[in-house]
Amino acid sequence: MYAWEIADQLLQLKQDVESCYFAAQTMKMKIQTSFYELPPETHNALRDSLLTHIQNLKDLSPIIVTQLALAIADLALQMASWKGCVHTLIEKYNNDISSMPFLIEILTVLPEEVHSRSLRIGANRRTEIIEDLAYYSSTVVTLLTSCVEKAGTEEKMLIKVFRCLGSWFNLGVLDSNFMAGNQLLMVLFQVLQRDETSTNLHEAASDCVCSALYAIENVDTNMGLALQLFQGVLTLETAYHMAVAREDLDKVLNYCRIFTELCETFLETTVRSPGQGMGDLRTLELLLICAGHPQYEVVEISFNFWYRLGEHLYKINDAALHTIFRPYIQRLLHCLARHCQLDPDHEGIPEDTDDFGEFRMRVSDLVKDVIFLVGSMECFSQLYATLKEGNPSWEVTEAVLFIMAAIAKSVDPENNPTLAEVLQQVVLLPETVHIAVRFTSIELVGEMSEVVDRNPRFLDPVLNYLMKGLREQPLASAAAKSIHNICSVCRDHMAQHFQGLLDIARALDTFALSTEAAVGLLKGTALVLARLPLEKIAECLSDLCAVQVLALKKLLSEESTNGKSADPTVWLDRLAVIFRHTNPIVENGQTHPCQKVIQEIWPVLSDTLNTHQADNRIVERCCRCLRFAVRCVGKGSANLLQPLVTQMVSVYQVYPHSCFLYLGSILVDEYGMEEGCRQGLLDMLQALCMPTFQLLEMQNGLRNHPDTVDDLFRLATRFVQRSPVTLLSSSIIVHIIQCAVAAASLDHRDANCSVMKFMRDLIHTGVSNDHEEDFELRKQLIGQAMGQHGQQLITQLMTSCCFCLPPYTLPDVAEVLWEVMLFDRPTFCRWLENALKALPKETSGGAVTVTHKQLTDFHKQVTSAEECKQVCWAIREFTRLYR
Repeated sequence: MYAWEIADQLLQLKQDVESCYFAAQTMKMKIQTSFYELPPETHNALRDSLLTHIQNLKDLSPIIVTQLALAIADLALQMASWKGCVHTLIEKYNNDISSMPFLIEILTVLPEEVHSRSLRIGANRRTEIIEDLAYYSSTVVTLLTSCVEKAGTEEKMLIKVFRCLGSWFNLGVLDSNFMAGNQLLMVLFQVLQRDETSTNLHEAASDCVCSALYAIENVDTNMGLALQLFQGVLTLETAYHMAVAREDLDKVLNYCRIFTELCETFLETTVRSPGQGMGDLRTLELLLICAGHPQYEVVEISFNFWYRLGEHLYKINDAALHTIFRPYIQRLLHCLARHCQLDPDHEGIPEDTDDFGEFRMRVSDLVKDVIFLVGSMECFSQLYATLKEGNPSWEVTEAVLFIMAAIAKSVDPENNPTLAEVLQQVVLLPETVHIAVRFTSIELVGEMSEVVDRNPRFLDPVLNYLMKGLREQPLASAAAKSIHNICSVCRDHMAQHFQGLLDIARALDTFALSTEAAVGLLKGTALVLARLPLEKIAECLSDLCAVQVLALKKLLSEESTNGKSADPTVWLDRLAVIFRHTNPIVENGQTHPCQKVIQEIWPVLSDTLNTHQADNRIVERCCRCLRFAVRCVGKGSANLLQPLVTQMVSVYQVYPHSCFLYLGSILVDEYGMEEGCRQGLLDMLQALCMPTFQLLEMQNGLRNHPDTVDDLFRLATRFVQRSPVTLLSSSIIVHIIQCAVAAASLDHRDANCSVMKFMRDLIHTGVSNDHEEDFELRKQLIGQAMGQHGQQLITQLMTSCCFCLPPYTLPDVAEVLWEVMLFDRPTFCRWLENALKALPKETSGGAVTVTHKQLTDFHKQVTSAEECKQVCWAIREFTRLYR
């Protein structure tokens, strides 16, 4: 509370820039987040004091002026009694030239703050403000025009004017007919055409034109302004070439942004009437001119447009249109292949983590998205022809192979001689070519695994080629990834090579592999292992796991002898990937071939878990490994159930790692249907819940432990799905529901999703009559639970939707409301009415948040809904009143 007064005093003292900046920022934050602290009768005094401060401090520092302007704007948006604030501000300062900079600053940030996330002014007030700003917008433009006339070529003022104009364009409140004939547009394009315009002014003018183009997205309703902007931008081509000649990259990037925004705005017109009027294809020519610029950052700006154009044409699927746009896409692909070339003096393999590496990945994605316009096969053949017929330098070869790798998967592999020839030639590449070419060729082979599957004769030469790569440090990880791809796609053909894979797996650490590549190789090996005859699987799995098990045993023995703790996660992750992907087809009644192996490995995993029980990261990896082991053999892991649950529960009492709850949910999923296991699983749940509730009941417990909330409700949901009556008849259910109601306001994506899914599934067991004999009992138990917690749940859900939860969570909330309504509509109507009555009806600034009619309309929309998505739409609209 004291911050208001202290900030005000610091601004009056005007000691130095730092203290004033601190005070101005504090004032802004208080208005944004704590405006409700001030009684309404103080609002006018606060406004007058802020206006005095900005007047007195206007020459101290521009950043202070911005903070105070934001404070004034945020106040104006929340203070319902300040009517026509734009008009009053312009009246007050219009004639004082020295006040002009801060007046324009306020007028710039005001439209920007209308949709600010930090102000919850609600849709009603927002609509009122936008109408008000639209009404005064021509006054603002007139003010800006007169500023430009007075300023002449004074750069600082022009920058301010363009920023302000852009801000009003962004809000979408300027009258497009009024703007079409306005002198400011002419000034904008003159500034952009002039060669001597400074970098800062150029950027401000470019931003403003982009905002204007964005504002007329709906071209048909803004014809006049659209035409002015369209013609204006087309005049900038010469200026672009001038900037290229002067090597002024900043300006080149600005022009490219403008050209891209032009194409985005007129996209639909261009596709609807290509070459006519504002569908003029010169717009695409401008982008291709930019694509020809030697710096790849320039072409990258336009990627989103090309992606959208491709998406549009794909949806329309009209051959005649494809023919019109195909040449443009061909030229684009040509430019992209050139931009992907590494420097001729580049040494080593291509980097994928630096800026250029990321650019190449984006090129690869874009090529995949637009290749259908050119035809994958045609493009692939043309690229191959350039390698076959010419004698290109290594960097051209590498870039061509890179683009071929991007489209290889989209080429039809059925009896395709070109693909077969490419594979044949690639595996014959000598070891003397540049290492980057070998690297990319290895990636290409991995992308062509479908071709290998259709032509098994290539399997041996391909594997030999990849094995060479695996033995060379820079190529090893790429080769491992390609071997993994081939194992995934050619599982049956690879069975004969299993021994070779096993040899690689045993010697994994003699190769220079990244962690990810090593795990990928084991995944490939496991996928092939699952296709071996059942009687061979156990022995081979045992061999495959042996290396990791021995390593874990060695770590445990070292630990007990010299007390040094070593990290076992590498080995745990490798075991996890083996269990995860060894999924042979086992007929009913057959013993699972992996059962014996997992039984033998359990003691090592148990010891590892005990040794590292305090370390969350290692425990998490242990649980992950056990999860996949249990999933691998399903009911075959029954012998592990007792010792595993006992160990989980005892460690969890001391170290409540949430992954134990997750592992518990896996056990319930696998064994919850087994009559003999239900009581044991319920005991496990109750034992895990006690420490969990203690943790979550601490101050900010829910907020500080979202993973625990997520995993607890996954576990509870699994119980509801597998054995609802066991859970509903227990004493723990009351506490779980109370916890769910409390956690409903938690704005953590996964945690919130789990809580809502639990509530939805719980109530659904009393709604869906699946003709099981326990349906009436379930219905009765849900009825008791809802009688106890129903009103509290609905009130909490409505409050959370309005004040705590982001919009993406609303569909999940809607599902819970829908199930409650299906369960007992009349009672739900009453609960919802009570919940709505409890919501606040106006803001602290005196604006109406929600009208009586809006409340009754919402109540009616929800309670008369015939499907869940109608409830969702109603909540979406309603909660906007509180955002």
